[in-house]
Amino acid sequence: MARLRIALVAGEASGDILGSGLMRALKAQHPDVEFIGVGGPLMEAEGMRSYFPMERLSVMGLVEVLGRLRELLKRRKELVQTLIAEKPDVFIGIDAPDFTLNIELQLRRAGIKTVHYVSPSVWAWRQKRVLKIREGCDLMLTLLPFEAKFYEEHGVPVRFVGHSLADTIPLHADKAAARAELGLADGPLVALMPGSRGGEVGKLGGLFLDAAQKIHAVRPEVRFVLPCANAARREQVEQLLIGRDLPLTLLDGRSHLALAACDAVLIASGTATLEALLYKRPMVVAYRLARLTFWILKRLVKSPYVSLPNLLAQRMLVPELLQDAATPDALAQTLLPLLDNGDEQTQGFDAIHRTLRLDASNQAAKAVLELIAQSK
Repeated sequence: MARLRIALVAGEASGDILGSGLMRALKAQHPDVEFIGVGGPLMEAEGMRSYFPMERLSVMGLVEVLGRLRELLKRRKELVQTLIAEKPDVFIGIDAPDFTLNIELQLRRAGIKTVHYVSPSVWAWRQKRVLKIREGCDLMLTLLPFEAKFYEEHGVPVRFVGHSLADTIPLHADKAAARAELGLADGPLVALMPGSRGGEVGKLGGLFLDAAQKIHAVRPEVRFVLPCANAARREQVEQLLIGRDLPLTLLDGRSHLALAACDAVLIASGTATLEALLYKRPMVVAYRLARLTFWILKRLVKSPYVSLPNLLAQRMLVPELLQDAATPDALAQTLLPLLDNGDEQTQGFDAIHRTLRLDASNQAAKAVLELIAQSK
């Protein structure tokens, strides 16, 4: 078995998780392999020699990116030069499209096979990026089936590998066990998930708490749980709670336990909606953006739905209340019926979970090794 040299670049914690799973699967399928590139602690634990700390790439927000642009461009240029000299059998860019797609383009031109793992949301907006992907990418690995369909239509070699979250979250989550672990009693429980970023909690936190008060007024036996992504978010929520009387438990992190424990979720549009779907919890999705941002996105976004459950179902499976439609009254009235009857949603969620549960890391590793074999 010939020794393989595989280069990977991940830019943030979620990419580090995917990358380490992929590396583990590659080693299982082809034991004689070395890994180079950029990764976080999980990828380093699997044997990655990281050229520099992954944190240098983890930049959120436009202003922050501008402040670090010179460093990012310099690092990318040096990385491309190093990788062309190292001649890996394949390069895998994991997510972080603004950083990795350009590397893929340059490496492919230099005769190195390239894979991109996790599709950017080209199907929704900035669809022209698919041209750059087609030019720079020998293989796109997607987590979701509708993404693969989009790439097929645009002539990009693609493999739908499933979603690693669907592999790790059980098909049937134990509600009683989750409640016991959180010290929560029986009775109807609603999870409030206004997002993990300060801006999201600023726009949705008060709104979700107002909706919770309206739900509680109609059904006093309902209690609430709100997982806080970090200490800063917790402080933000505690400020919003001043002067309110709500049977609410705040958690530090532990959002998966909150989802397992609850009966229904009021949730911000984003990745967390996929987690709620995989836990089979009926949900109402809400989102608010700055007026101008919303106006611009409305003209740019090509998709009829915003939330992942609806994109996956290709129909309006969960209610989406956006912008001015997201009022406390509307959220409360839409959520209340789901406490007693969310079966239509949960049946749809179960079918989607089974579609996504393909053992993603092994599928991705297999696709990468097949690509390398073709070029030998």
